Amino acid sequence: MRRLLILALSSISFGLAAQNVSIRKVELAGEKIVVYYDLDDSNSSNEYQLSLYASKDNYAAPLTKVKGDIGSEVKPGIGKKVEWSVLEEYGAYKGRMALELRGKVFVAFAKLTNFDTEKSYKRGKQYNILWKPGNTNPLSIELLKGNQRIQGEMNHPNNGDYLLSIPSNATPGKDYRLKITDSKSSDFIYTGFFRVAPKIPMGVKAAAVLVLIGGGVAAASGGGGGSSDTHTNTFTIPDPPLPN
Repeated sequence: MRRLLILALSSISFGLAAQNVSIRKVELAGEKIVVYYDLDDSNSSNEYQLSLYASKDNYAAPLTKVKGDIGSEVKPGIGKKVEWSVLEEYGAYKGRMALELRGKVFVAFAKLTNFDTEKSYKRGKQYNILWKPGNTNPLSIELLKGNQRIQGEMNHPNNGDYLLSIPSNATPGKDYRLKITDSKSSDFIYTGFFRVAPKIPMGVKAAAVLVLIGGGVAAASGGGGGSSDTHTNTFTIPDPPLPN
């Protein structure tokens, strides 16, 4: 990894003297690339929407396998950090690559209030998603697996309430997230990644099969006793022989 990838770093400004973001250094940490940057703003109450781009696709689309001080509602400050899982994003890569941070002052059009990315969301179930509206523009709400759109709704009212349905045929995984877009300004927010799980855990299914097998063995072993009690599923396991 370290011998295959060489990074060139870029810094950008927001066009105002009081606002600037600068990449300070980069570290290779296993399969991740860690980018450290400073976000300067004379107004500490501002929040930013920041995205990390790479030269591999000529900075066409923001990188998705990122976490840390990235995305929406990033506060100004020094020593900010972004972790990028480059192998998850691109697979094996060899050559030079430049990174660039782009951003703008962010005014929240929707602020999620109850969404928990630490819990598992089960296939075939519905979940009520709540947020605090920042304007009255209609929203686009999409369920993504990685970069693939699974389902969504266009022109949903910005009323602070949405019923999320997880498709019953969704592939289990930990790379799901929601993308919510303001239909007029095209501003968007992502949730963190969360897990979609089967409706009935596999362990529960396996336990049920074992119980049925045990009951079948018990019924078969007790069949010669002449008892008519078909609900009795107990049987005796003989003691092992004593050692010589």
